[in-house]
Amino acid sequence: MEYLLLNSGHRMPCLGLGLNMVTAPDEPQKVIADAAAMGYRLFDTASAFKNEVEVGEGIRGCGIPREELFVTTKIWNTAQRIGNVEEAFNRSLERMGLDYIDLYLIQWPVPGCFLDTWHIMEKIYAAGKARSIGVSNFTEPDLKMLMDNSDIAPAVNQIEFHPLYYRESLVNYCHANGIAVQASSPLARGEYLDREILTKLAEKYNRSEAQIGLRWILQHGCGVIPKSVHTARILENSQIFDFELSEEEMAVIDVMNENRRVTDIPDDLQDVIIQ
Repeated sequence: MEYLLLNSGHRMPCLGLGLNMVTAPDEPQKVIADAAAMGYRLFDTASAFKNEVEVGEGIRGCGIPREELFVTTKIWNTAQRIGNVEEAFNRSLERMGLDYIDLYLIQWPVPGCFLDTWHIMEKIYAAGKARSIGVSNFTEPDLKMLMDNSDIAPAVNQIEFHPLYYRESLVNYCHANGIAVQASSPLARGEYLDREILTKLAEKYNRSEAQIGLRWILQHGCGVIPKSVHTARILENSQIFDFELSEEEMAVIDVMNENRRVTDIPDDLQDVIIQ
């Protein structure tokens, strides 16, 4: 496993398992156990995923010491709007049955709310209940507003990022300001896996198209959290650290960009968030 050093001083695994929509009975517990046995140490959930209880059970039951694991969860828009931030964090902690969260994120930059949310998260961080705090789905203007009005820069910005959505400017801005980037939906729900560029590279390296796409993200200095519930794919997604794309191959994938977003903006933010 490779790691990103966060501005909080903690290390975040470059590879993690996304757990959105992993909600079937006993499914989170099983996939966490499978992934942990394969070397995964980062598990990403959110209050909105409605599986924090099961994820907590999986974390506690996977056989890996808690201090070797990196657990992320996130605050949803409703709690931000009603000013229920600390209570929302404590509920997440209680549901998961954990003493601390490794990374607590604002899931969406709710206008008029996210600054107040962040200031409360700074207190949670200072108390040691969240070892790092960060954001998700923030644009450059959102990040600038946050950093201009707070004492702590986000440790992480988790964003949709993949060969069809190459957000070069945002990634560069984050890196220039000491913010780690973590790619959500890094496989774009399979939408780029049949592209000729990736197919040829997959043949050259004897890899899958998914592995090529994930490797491209890693070489842009970002972490990845692909989601799968299938044991073979969870294993395949982890086998991305023992080969390297050339600069020319990276550039060829760069130009695949179509500004193609595959994840949905929440209904309550459709009119105010443009990405």
